[in-house]
Amino acid sequence: MANLAGAIKEEIRRLAKKEIKNETAATKQAVAQYRREIASLKRQFRDQERKLAFLQIRERRRLEKPAAGAASESAAEGVRFSARSVKAQRDRLDLSAADYALLVGVSPLTIYNWEKGKSRPRAEQLAALVAVRGIGKREAARRLELLKAGA
Repeated sequence: MANLAGAIKEEIRRLAKKEIKNETAATKQAVAQYRREIASLKRQFRDQERKLAFLQIRERRRLEKPAAGAASESAAEGVRFSARSVKAQRDRLDLSAADYALLVGVSPLTIYNWEKGKSRPRAEQLAALVAVRGIGKREAARRLELLKAGA
């Protein structure tokens, strides 16, 4: 009798395992598929981040080139500096002194001193001011976004 009860319990256990395996097989397959898709998406995301970083560096270099190049310094030779023009330019672009300073490549205190007439820009700083003169609000905002993202 004990043998019969043990055999029945064993058969019930075997059938329960088989039933559970059948019920969970679809879920296991779905989980495996989802994991493969997640891994693929992570790879794509990593590749996109690398491309974005590369393009940001490239764009930053492109934007810095005219400000640092010899051509812009020679273009700045005939330009006069005016404290009022710095303030007017900053107002035209609708930028704070800190943002304008980041765009020109100097400190906010330097912008303040230029606007008050307490100091004058050096040749490379004047070249950077000349480079910023020709841009509009949208271009200034775009450059600031790139500079802030890189900082």
